[in-house]
Amino acid sequence: CVEVFYIYFHAGRVEEPYVSITKKRQMPKDGYSEEIEKEVGQAEGKLCTHRSAFSRASVIQAFLGSAPQLTLQLYICVLQQEITAARSIFMVLSLLSIVYGALRCNILAIKIKYDDYDVSVKPVAYLCIFMWRSFEIATRVTVLVLFSSVLQIWILPVVLVNFFGFFFYPWILFWQSKSPFPENIEKALSRVGTTIVLCLLTFLYAGINMFCWSAVQVKLNDPDLINKSQNWYRLTVYYMLRFIENAFLLLMWYIYKTDIYLYVCAPLLVLQLLISYCMAILFMLVFYQFCHPCKKLFSSSISEGLLSCFKFLCFVCKPHKSTILADKAEVKSSERTDESWGSSKTIDSQKGNPHQSVSSNA
Repeated sequence: CVEVFYIYFHAGRVEEPYVSITKKRQMPKDGYSEEIEKEVGQAEGKLCTHRSAFSRASVIQAFLGSAPQLTLQLYICVLQQEITAARSIFMVLSLLSIVYGALRCNILAIKIKYDDYDVSVKPVAYLCIFMWRSFEIATRVTVLVLFSSVLQIWILPVVLVNFFGFFFYPWILFWQSKSPFPENIEKALSRVGTTIVLCLLTFLYAGINMFCWSAVQVKLNDPDLINKSQNWYRLTVYYMLRFIENAFLLLMWYIYKTDIYLYVCAPLLVLQLLISYCMAILFMLVFYQFCHPCKKLFSSSISEGLLSCFKFLCFVCKPHKSTILADKAEVKSSERTDESWGSSKTIDSQKGNPHQSVSSNA
């Protein structure tokens, strides 16, 4: 921070020996996109580097520091049935820190994916992201605290499955791709150092996804280690599974709740938490559909992507036409055999009637 202020106040006083030229393209208007050249001095370049480092540090601090702190403080308040002024202030600051880290994560994802374009985020987009992340993180932390307050032992498998699932997911995709081990992260790092850096990156990725959707998707076989494609299917699957998990944890809390929740209207609380998570999904849809700064570059909108996802899920869930036709053919064949068997029986009976009459006459 001291170096940043020193560079900022001394910028422009001394003429810099050289400047670098960056080329950025504007957002396409009427199908056309202009390229703009901009001179960037040494001071401005250093300030951009510090700002980028600060953004990444805020994400690390939010999800590896403030998120566990908020969960612990809320857990203590629930067990003691008391919220002090100091503890409430710390919880509010922790929640704001997590929301800010998630917001910075969204902005970083946009700037990394669309690095060739001059991206400007409007205040409405910031407001949508803030509301989206606030509802999502507050609901998630509350659900984990309620479940852990009645089933202390079973919260450990839930946390471990979530954490290690997201931790090993990028590595599984990397092993399935059969790509060579990334060597160009840092020239000074050895193979062991590169492995440690990648493990720390996936550790942070798992910590973010424990509480909310990670806008930055890790891709180890990419040179930038970031998946720059917009995958609506992964986003849909994540929120569907997370909603089901939150509903299941709330159901377990409702079944096994103790006497400390005697004066709490449990059905209303469950309904409020589920509605809050749905509000988070609603603000997320509004952001991607209307407020995303690069929505003109999407190959498909969020509504089209979700519609195709639901069509795919419906196609997977419903029985195939071939099996239905086969079942119908089997039913028809069985009916035909029954009809033929019945007709042959009637013919035999008709043939047998004259013999019976002759015997009776005799």
